[in-house]
Amino acid sequence: MNRIDARFARLKQEGRKGMVVFIGAGDPDLEATRALALAFDQAGVDVLELGVPFSDPLADGLVNQLAAQRGLDAGATPAAVLQTVAAIRKSSQIPVVLYLYYNLIHRRGLEAFVRDCAAAGVDGLLVLDLPPEESDNYEALMKAHELRPIYLVAPTTPEDRIGLIVRRGGGFVYYVSREGVTGMQSTLPDSIGQMTARIRAHTTLPVAVGFGISSPEQARAAAAHADAVVVGSAVVSRIAQLGRSPDLVPQTAGFVRSLVEALRPN
Repeated sequence: MNRIDARFARLKQEGRKGMVVFIGAGDPDLEATRALALAFDQAGVDVLELGVPFSDPLADGLVNQLAAQRGLDAGATPAAVLQTVAAIRKSSQIPVVLYLYYNLIHRRGLEAFVRDCAAAGVDGLLVLDLPPEESDNYEALMKAHELRPIYLVAPTTPEDRIGLIVRRGGGFVYYVSREGVTGMQSTLPDSIGQMTARIRAHTTLPVAVGFGISSPEQARAAAAHADAVVVGSAVVSRIAQLGRSPDLVPQTAGFVRSLVEALRPN
């Protein structure tokens, strides 16, 4: 079974909510990415999203844009990111999703890229700028290699399109809790409960809520309506502050552990 599917099945059986953590691959370098992944696994993270650095990350706010630039500066090419995933696989079976833009796939070639991902131990792809209407070849290749195509649903997504998106997706549905780009927010939208209910009317896939969640309290509040919570910019911001400090891995993992613990049943 695909690792994402297996993890969400286990979470459901245990009555727990999942924690999905995003970091920019190669920030500050790929060895740090490997070490952070292993530390996050030990901290209880359920799915790791690795942002593959790209020069024009249109869906990302400043924090993640800067992380992408640091990754590019560190030489985090798509091939190097996949080598890092393969290195993670030597010590961990944490589900890994690549968060990326289609140009990077196109440059390598769709079939070759999906094959490379499967060989490295990737479990799913979240391609920010690939709409499901244009994904037939992509989805067929993903299915053949047992990878999950993860799609986004936004607050502005019409009802009929929600149905289309979730029918085409796999692994989980990523609900973008607010309009705009990624980034930390002081408050959560009031519409999360309503929108997750609308999504669930169309699918049995788990629903993960992200974009703007930046504290244990916000993670707990979002988890009340979702099967999993995605935290990215708040973690990436700490990585940016710590840089190449020897405290990078333990301090970042400590913050992530506080997020995980916020989701545990009382």
